[in-house]
Amino acid sequence: MPRPTTLILILAGLCASSLGQYNEEEDLAWLQYYLRQSRASSYNYVPYYEEESPAYAYSYPSATDTEPEPEPQQAAPWRCPQECDCPPNFSSAMYCDTRNLRYLPFVPSRMKYVYFQNNLVTSIQEGAFDNATELEWLALHNNQISSDKMGKKVFGKLQRLERLYMNNNNLTRLPSPLPRSLRELHLSYNQISKVPPNALEGLENLTALYLSHNFIFEMGASLKGLKSLILADLSYNNLRKVPDGLPASLEQLYMEYNYINAIPDEYFQVSPRLLYVRMSHNSLTNQGLSSNTFNSSSILELDLSYNRLQKIPRVNTNLENLYLQGNQIDEFSISSFCSVVDVVNYSRLQVLRLDGNAIKRNAVPPDAPLCLRRATVIEI
Repeated sequence: MPRPTTLILILAGLCASSLGQYNEEEDLAWLQYYLRQSRASSYNYVPYYEEESPAYAYSYPSATDTEPEPEPQQAAPWRCPQECDCPPNFSSAMYCDTRNLRYLPFVPSRMKYVYFQNNLVTSIQEGAFDNATELEWLALHNNQISSDKMGKKVFGKLQRLERLYMNNNNLTRLPSPLPRSLRELHLSYNQISKVPPNALEGLENLTALYLSHNFIFEMGASLKGLKSLILADLSYNNLRKVPDGLPASLEQLYMEYNYINAIPDEYFQVSPRLLYVRMSHNSLTNQGLSSNTFNSSSILELDLSYNRLQKIPRVNTNLENLYLQGNQIDEFSISSFCSVVDVVNYSRLQVLRLDGNAIKRNAVPPDAPLCLRRATVIEI
């Protein structure tokens, strides 16, 4: 009977000769398969649904199916939901986007960044995020979520949430209450019609507010208490008047494509950091403006194109870009830019657009080049 050492040598020789028959491509294919199997087991995906529930997101019934939607069961707080991906090298992120999901899976407690966008979610049940108190970034945009199908305090326990994306849903009102930790709130492309005065109360850390492409007809004083707000996008709404007061921290204000016809005197002076104001495609008239409405030393870009202005409004000499095309202006008034025209006093304006008005080229006053000596683009 051969000794054990002999058997080992024989087996080693057989293995060597057998392995020698495989080419490099086959060796690589085997190695890739092995690595895939190892990775699959390392994810430790454990289903938390009952056996009769669908096994994976791609096996959901069609829209015409009348069977009730499955309710997600709570998994252990460290496990990744079966519908989602939780990369091992980024263990605090959970990717559940673009999977035809009709409900929100359970969010493990360790997650900080969760992505549910581009799905078919219509509701958020009460307590959906109670376990995920570490969340900082929550993406729910491009779904079908309606306000009436959201829990009353669904975001109440997310005291570390900084960015909330709910644009392109079916919301008719702002979610409330919202975490005080929020820095960015994205609610564009919804069906919101009104922002109550207390809707944004307590959001002292909010720096960016996106409410464009809604049906908002009134903002009231909802922006006043936002002490850190830098950007407010209220464009493409049904606003008849500007918000009652702006925060001092504001730098960018977008209100184009509304129905605003007047702006109070010195309205922008309360925001000494304001740089960009866009109010094109409104109903502004000279009767609804005062001589100091736009005389703010901080504003660098002002867009008043496609309104009903008949005269160039007075602007500050620090303004760099002024867009007035598509109005009813018939006079080039140099006093709108320079109260005194001489070597020392001149406008910093670089771009001036007056095309699409009733001004004739020969109507430009002779002292315009002296006042507008910095201008590189003047279109009439």
